[in-house]
Amino acid sequence: MNIRISRKSIAATAILLSAANLFGQNVQHSESDTIKIVNLEEMVVSSMKIDMKMKDTPAQLDVVTAVDCREHSSFTVADVLKYEPGISMGGDGVWATNINVRGMSENRLVTLVDGNRVETATDLTASLSMVDVNDIQRVEVIKGAQSSLYGSGAMGGIVNIISKEGYFSDNRYLHRNVLSGYSGVNSSVGEYLSVGAGDRNWFARVSASYAHANDMKTPEGVLPNSGFTSDNLGLKLGCRPAANQTVKLQFQRNFSHDVGIPGGAAFAAAATADYKLIGRTLVNANYEIENLGDSFKSLKMNIFYQDIIRNVEMVPNSVTSVTQPNGMIQITAPQLVAPNGRHKTYGGQLQGTWNLNGNNLLIAGIDAWQRNIHSERTKYITMTVIKPTGDTIVNNVERGESPLPDASFTSAGVFVQDEMHLLDRRLTITLGGRFDGIFVSNDECHDVDYILKNGETQPLGAQRVTFEAGQTRELSWSANFGARYQLSENTDLVMNAARAYRAASLEERFKYIDLTSRVQLGNPNLKPEKGYSADFGIRIHTNRFIAQASVFANRLTDMIVETSGEFIYRLTEDSSVDTLPALVYNNVDRALLYGADFSFSYRINNNLQTYLSGACVVGRDIENDACLPMIPPVNGRIGIVYSHENAGSVNLSLTAAAAKKDGKIADGETATSGYCRIDLSLGSKPLELGKSQLQFFGGIDNLTNTTYTNFLSTNRSSINCEPARNFYIKASLTF
Repeated sequence: MNIRISRKSIAATAILLSAANLFGQNVQHSESDTIKIVNLEEMVVSSMKIDMKMKDTPAQLDVVTAVDCREHSSFTVADVLKYEPGISMGGDGVWATNINVRGMSENRLVTLVDGNRVETATDLTASLSMVDVNDIQRVEVIKGAQSSLYGSGAMGGIVNIISKEGYFSDNRYLHRNVLSGYSGVNSSVGEYLSVGAGDRNWFARVSASYAHANDMKTPEGVLPNSGFTSDNLGLKLGCRPAANQTVKLQFQRNFSHDVGIPGGAAFAAAATADYKLIGRTLVNANYEIENLGDSFKSLKMNIFYQDIIRNVEMVPNSVTSVTQPNGMIQITAPQLVAPNGRHKTYGGQLQGTWNLNGNNLLIAGIDAWQRNIHSERTKYITMTVIKPTGDTIVNNVERGESPLPDASFTSAGVFVQDEMHLLDRRLTITLGGRFDGIFVSNDECHDVDYILKNGETQPLGAQRVTFEAGQTRELSWSANFGARYQLSENTDLVMNAARAYRAASLEERFKYIDLTSRVQLGNPNLKPEKGYSADFGIRIHTNRFIAQASVFANRLTDMIVETSGEFIYRLTEDSSVDTLPALVYNNVDRALLYGADFSFSYRINNNLQTYLSGACVVGRDIENDACLPMIPPVNGRIGIVYSHENAGSVNLSLTAAAAKKDGKIADGETATSGYCRIDLSLGSKPLELGKSQLQFFGGIDNLTNTTYTNFLSTNRSSINCEPARNFYIKASLTF
């Protein structure tokens, strides 16, 4: 069904491409790109809650743009972000990817789409994969705690994905873009269409895309069950009801189906698993009033609704045979396990900005959001009984379960941040604070909801009560201090110190996975994690030379980890109590993460530039004097770019990662060897075709066909070999 939807979406956009001529013929080639050969120090970013130049932010921040997405093969957002220092990619397949920022994985990062929180399950999240990579204007990643602005979860940083939108213009305009691409490593094809139009009082932009990929090739052979199909649709509208007022409306629909999950800690090694359907729908409205007075610069209001659906099918590929004392043999063969989840998030924010004087900028606001979850799991089992006489009885059993109770997580907070400019604006001080109230509620949940045997309902007997109905209230606070000092015209010193927190997720509170001999169990009484962090850095930026480097440390208390324990449960039939061995989430650990990252680029002449970046992070479990899990190895990248105004650009880079051996990995993790990988990317100069522009991108990933292992992917899943040599090409037509 989704394939038909995607073709309709693209067909509708194609009709708009023709019909939009009714608006006029002023074409602006705003979506043509060239390979980025310098860091964009003048870029304006918005992840600090206000628009400011990237070079003026006190926070450590990296930005990737639409140019980066088109330069690389870019199956997902994480494929582009992994080239930035201090950011590493992991995943459970080609499509289901995630990132790690300075040793912090996705459950300690806040992911935003156009400033709206993406809240979904912590296991196999794939939140970065539910965004159309072709529809991205830029991605801003703040490396470091930002709970004072964004509340719970922002202990390791913020990933703010900003999608393309229309714009206001004094002249009526129309632009259309068609992008097609092909990658050989998995025979993937993708098409993307967009059309935008507007004038000084309104704009409209619609986009649609479709992509299909087969199983991925590796140097050791094909990785089974790694293909996917996706289709996306986006719509943005804007208007100016008055000179100082702006209204923006947005709709996004990102659906994928038949997504193979070749690995994943949630599934047994012998099992095969797929997202039969995984999708994200976003609706949001934004209203801004500017220049309300001499000091009151703006008032922003935003509301959003985000719905994430996750339908998984797992084939266990396991058979259990038990011989009873009476000689009967019972053979149990699970045929299919189908977990489904629905994650709905509602939220809103009100924010004001005041310029109290020429050297003091204050922002303050309130925001609130609520995540509701409903999940269910159906198991289809064939049970065969062989009697001593040789007679055989076959029973088909359908078992309905609730992995988590119906539950909601509500967070509401007030925040304030003051930016002060001192010493003739050579010194900028940022002070911020936030206070949050968190309310969690859940229904009673049982280990089994129903049993059908050969189509007939069976009595349940005594049910385990996995979680009693309950409510929890928490109060949390966070604070931030940042400073930027202009040491000279081209050199800045920056520092940040913060106190952050993360309230336990619904999965950490209420997970229930029955492993027969023991269970994996959530804990409704978990306390929030607290983090204390600091980083210091230097930035140097001239016309030919750009460099930045930073060192950081992050100390966590009340860290949430799984520990051995007991599942104490009540039976519904007689209210008796029993126990079962379990892995239970608890607040037991203290942890310390520290390290450094840097980036450097130098323009040798008008055509040639070289660049270098690297990162190192160490994670220690202080409580148990052990290594923390999921800490990326030392890694770096070096490259050279040649560009010519009449031809285009060529980018040759080498990416390397050190080995992670015993003694430097956590218990249960797999040691990996170091590797070097060479990539080549090319971008042509936009070719003028009358009123149109045609541009080509292409390249070769893993040029030497190196066999290597991504440490983060290996230790989260069973993927032990990354993609083989990949030839890719893209063509972009703007008209």
